[in-house]
Amino acid sequence: MEDIVSLCKRRGFVYQNSELYNGNSGFYDFGPLGSELKSNIKSQFRTQFIHSRSDIVSLDTAIISSPKVWESSGHVGGFSDPMSDCRESKKRFRSDQLFWGNVEDETGKVVCVVCVHEDDTEVMEKEAKKMAKRIIKNEKLEVSGKTKVDISTFKDLTVATEEDIKTIPSPESLKPTLTMPKDFNLMFSTHIGASSTSSAYLRPETAQGIFINFKNVLSSTRMKVPFGIAQVGKAFRNEITPRNFVFRSREFEQCEVEYFIPPGDCWKEYHQEWLDFSKNFLLSLGVRSDLMDWDVHSGDGLAHYARACTDVTFKFPFGVSELMGIAARGDYDLKAHESGSGKSLEYHDVERNEKYIPNVIEPSLGVDRVFLAIMCSAYAEDEVGGEKRNFLKFDPKVAPVKASILPLLKNKPELVEVAEDLYKQLKVRWNVDFDVSGAIGRRYRRADEIGTPFCITIDFDTIEKEGKTVTVRFRDSCEQVRMPIDEVMGFLGKEIDGY
Repeated sequence: MEDIVSLCKRRGFVYQNSELYNGNSGFYDFGPLGSELKSNIKSQFRTQFIHSRSDIVSLDTAIISSPKVWESSGHVGGFSDPMSDCRESKKRFRSDQLFWGNVEDETGKVVCVVCVHEDDTEVMEKEAKKMAKRIIKNEKLEVSGKTKVDISTFKDLTVATEEDIKTIPSPESLKPTLTMPKDFNLMFSTHIGASSTSSAYLRPETAQGIFINFKNVLSSTRMKVPFGIAQVGKAFRNEITPRNFVFRSREFEQCEVEYFIPPGDCWKEYHQEWLDFSKNFLLSLGVRSDLMDWDVHSGDGLAHYARACTDVTFKFPFGVSELMGIAARGDYDLKAHESGSGKSLEYHDVERNEKYIPNVIEPSLGVDRVFLAIMCSAYAEDEVGGEKRNFLKFDPKVAPVKASILPLLKNKPELVEVAEDLYKQLKVRWNVDFDVSGAIGRRYRRADEIGTPFCITIDFDTIEKEGKTVTVRFRDSCEQVRMPIDEVMGFLGKEIDGY
């Protein structure tokens, strides 16, 4: 993970927000390459989820809505995470992401209690042993033999009682200075207009903007159930403990579809179709299949309104986490807004000759999470010419820079002129680079490191021989082929756009 974070900063993918002023936790700025990669992800979502289908339309709703929207949706009363504070360090923690348990010695005697952050088993065990060692040293405790940690017996802090809290050490102070878990609403509040009493919220998700425009879309289009409404946009959540780089941040982008279907058991079929469609979409972006899996929610893992929810998970360097969710939300949302607004949101189904509140299937992904999954999938190392090479194996359709145009020598005007002409032609259609600095091998490495799929070199054969051929180098294999310069546009079109 450190290698990927370092590459993102060094090559202009992601910067820490407000770094000039020592940073702003939970917020990130996407640099020249990062903004291009994010734009390509969103463009592919629009292409595959909206433009290539006749049953989906798009919306772009306001970030701030009437506070009544969030009251009706349940966000004001129930959109919260459990929170605990360390009274000594003043640090704040997600209670359900802290796990506590006993550390024993070889005789089975409980030596101390430790509290560690949620992570994969190996990392948690290592942190627990390290913490126990410090507590034993600080408290001068007697231990018989080596200490033993069984992470499988640890419990998260939300189930702790007031008596438990008196014994559980804070991960920061290593003393029992944690507060009892309490609910913390994740919505950012703000004010509208000059009156400070007129409160509002930054949206924590893009879905509600779709639901409250359901009737508007029906009246202004010719859509009929089943159909979907998609939205790409910013969302804001005041995360207690943002972490793992851009995976969990306080400002992020979502791509969501609310797909409206008739009531009844047909939801199972639609849910499965969206599971398949969503996974194929992620694969098309270059997310590695061997790092993806399914997490089927059940019981307490389901939201109270959901009939079913399945997450596409991804094995990040910091552990397996949700990448995209596909939920069967029933008719909860439309009914909630119908009740809150006092206005009918029924759909008149002419073919079935009945009125009903449609059910909803919701495929939802976080652009920033997909961004990180693509970075992790693409990061690769190999050896070329006896030297180690770090490069990014981006799929051409999402690569920030599609091709790098390289005149062999920058002090030969005849080469530079041809290269500049080709650069100007390609620039009209794609984001391409023009590089004349340094030896050709060094320029290849620079292009490889940012994931540029193709390098096109203009050399003396281009200007001296018939046919005006150029050298096209493939990033992954380093293979080089000659082709006429007039065929480059068509070649790139097929490789990048598929036509």
